[in-house]
Amino acid sequence: MSDTIRVAICDDHRVVSEALSELINGLDGVDCVGTAASGEEALFMLEHIAVDVLLTDLDMPGMDGFELAPLARARRPDIRILVLTMHDEPALVQRAAEIGADGYVLKSAGKDELALAIREVQAGRRYFSGTVTSRLLDGDGGQGNTSTLLQDLSAREVEVLAALAEGLGNKEIGARLFISPRTVDTHRTNLMRKLDTHNLAGLVRIAIKAGLVR
Repeated sequence: MSDTIRVAICDDHRVVSEALSELINGLDGVDCVGTAASGEEALFMLEHIAVDVLLTDLDMPGMDGFELAPLARARRPDIRILVLTMHDEPALVQRAAEIGADGYVLKSAGKDELALAIREVQAGRRYFSGTVTSRLLDGDGGQGNTSTLLQDLSAREVEVLAALAEGLGNKEIGARLFISPRTVDTHRTNLMRKLDTHNLAGLVRIAIKAGLVR
C-alpha cells in the first residue's frame, strides 16, 4: 500500500480548487487525486477513485459540507474529512465536530498548517485550528444546546443569525456576506420559521443561547 496521502477537494469555486490542488501536489507524500465543484460531484468521485482525505468547503449551493460529510463517511467509512472554510463561528465549528469532521481549518491558514492538518487527520487524530475551537472540543465552550438549536440551519443561515444578533441591518449583512438585502430578508424569514419565533428579539435570544454572540 502506498504511503502517499490521497486527497480529494470539494469546493464550488474552481479557482480555489485549482490553487489547492497545485498546493497539495507540492507537498511531500501528498497527492491531489481529484476535485469536485459540489457535494453531489464529490460523492460520485468517491465511488470511482481511492481517497484518504476529503477536503471540503462548508458553504456550497445545493448540498453543503454539513450534508456531504456524513454521506461521504457512509459510503467510505475509512475516509478522513477535513473542513477548509472561511467561517470561524464557534457554532459552525462545533456542528462540524458533531457530524464527524476529523478536522477544521480556516482558509486564512498557511501552507504549513494545511499540510499538518492533512497529515494529522490521516494519522487518525483530529485537527481543529484555533484556541476557541480547542475550548469547544474540550467542553469548555458552554455551548451545550448549540446542536439542538442550530441543527436545522445551513451555514449561511447561521451567519445571518449571528449578524442579526449583532444588530446589523439587511444592507450591512448583505455587504458583509456578499449577498443582496433581499436575500438576507429571505434568510431572516426562513430563520423565524425554522426556529419557531416571530420577531427579531426571538432570533437574538436564540443566537445568544446558542453562543453565536456574547
